[in-house]
Amino acid sequence: MSDSNNTSTARDEPLLLPPPTSSDGTTPTLDLNSEQSLKLDALGPMVVNSDGTLSRIANWVELTEAERANTLRVLGARNRLRIAKEKAKLEAESKSSDVEEAK
Repeated sequence: MSDSNNTSTARDEPLLLPPPTSSDGTTPTLDLNSEQSLKLDALGPMVVNSDGTLSRIANWVELTEAERANTLRVLGARNRLRIAKEKAKLEAESKSSDVEEAK
């Protein structure tokens, strides 16, 4: 019985994360009060999904240079098509709302 009480007490206490380690210089930091910018190139290219949302390639850092080049080529063409489709959809919605407002 004493084991179950110890277990329930341990579950009631929140689990804590260890304190952050000192910065070793590999993790970029950004002071939000400055004009400094932060490049996110290491995360890989943005992917325009078919529904217009944006995402990234999860395994970008694991790809070889040849795979990255091929991905950029294919992704660039696909993103241009999807962006054009989204622009056309927005223009059509804008025109239809203008027609409805004129009534």
